[in-house]
Amino acid sequence: MSTKNVVFKKICKDKSVGVYMGKRDFVDRVDSVDPVDGVVIIDPEALQGRKAFVTLSCIFRYGRDDMDVMGISFRRELYMSTRQVYPPLQDRDKGVHTRMQAKLLRKLGDNAYPFFFEFPDNLPCSVALQPSTSDVGKQCAVEFEIKVFSAESQDAKIRKRSTVKLMLRKVQYAPEGEGVAPSVETTRDFVMSDKPLHVKASLDKEIYYHGETLKVHVIVTNNSSKNIKNIIISVDQVANVVLYSNDSYVKCVAIEEPGDSVAPGATLQKVYKLLPVLANNRERRGIALDGKLKHEDTNLASSSIVKEGVLKEVMGIMVSYRVMVKLIVGGMMGSSEVGLEVPFKLMHPKPDAEEEMEFQEFKRSYLKGMADDEDEDGNVSGGDDMAPKEK
Repeated sequence: MSTKNVVFKKICKDKSVGVYMGKRDFVDRVDSVDPVDGVVIIDPEALQGRKAFVTLSCIFRYGRDDMDVMGISFRRELYMSTRQVYPPLQDRDKGVHTRMQAKLLRKLGDNAYPFFFEFPDNLPCSVALQPSTSDVGKQCAVEFEIKVFSAESQDAKIRKRSTVKLMLRKVQYAPEGEGVAPSVETTRDFVMSDKPLHVKASLDKEIYYHGETLKVHVIVTNNSSKNIKNIIISVDQVANVVLYSNDSYVKCVAIEEPGDSVAPGATLQKVYKLLPVLANNRERRGIALDGKLKHEDTNLASSSIVKEGVLKEVMGIMVSYRVMVKLIVGGMMGSSEVGLEVPFKLMHPKPDAEEEMEFQEFKRSYLKGMADDEDEDGNVSGGDDMAPKEK
């Protein structure tokens, strides 16, 4: 039994233009990215001689839209491309690139027109830094959106009533094939100790899926005369905001401290389990999250994988993960630490393909408690006036 593929529909307030898209998540496979395709539907009477355009943009926000310090805006457009869809500049059938577009055009009739964009290979994936409960306005984030609007020309003033926006996500899934399971070891010599302390930490695999428990294998061979007082195992998320300041945010997203100790001359071999999930970190400001579409939940940000040769400075926010193994070593002059870092990747598995179509319209009933112009993209669907009824 096949699962249903939702078709997203949104109409602007004056009913002049609307947009239909078969998906809102577009996959970055490192060497290629899913193209962005959809269909724009127009109402010739409501257009009143205006043209219809569609824009794909990638925006990096690092503050509220209304903030402006010394003329510097806290919003930067990393990419923007605009196409005219009506009047069409080419034969309508030549603009069809996917089966979904063909199905939508058959269903919507003669007033529907296809659009198609290809992502450049140097854009970041959708990611955001979690705000605190007291933060107001837009969060620090990399966001993508499709904007459809009607105007006299591409450069003319755009009326809000004639504009509809749909947030998109650019995502990465775990690559196929097993990488090498990470393993790190170190040896530490101490003053007044003839033999060293040896520590080894390893994981079962390189890539873990969101919601999956990590198993950290730790072997401590304490041939020294020192007493290991405690062992702390944690998972760090490292988020580098590389676009404007190269700030680095290191956040512990899971920790285990069972109080294990290792006496001089003894050996400890143990598997520690850690579960890095957003559910345990919802109140913590600055944790990186996968970009989310409103009214949906999200998760800790996935590890960033960048195509070789692409400048990391334009990638917005880069995310990586590591397991930290910390040993607290007792001594006459106080305690010291011996630590290991074991890198790994945290990602989503590639989802199964979907076949059937099911339409989802953005309605005011979905947006209870919001003003009419305050839905997720600043616009509200106008109903079914412009297209045949979908079942």
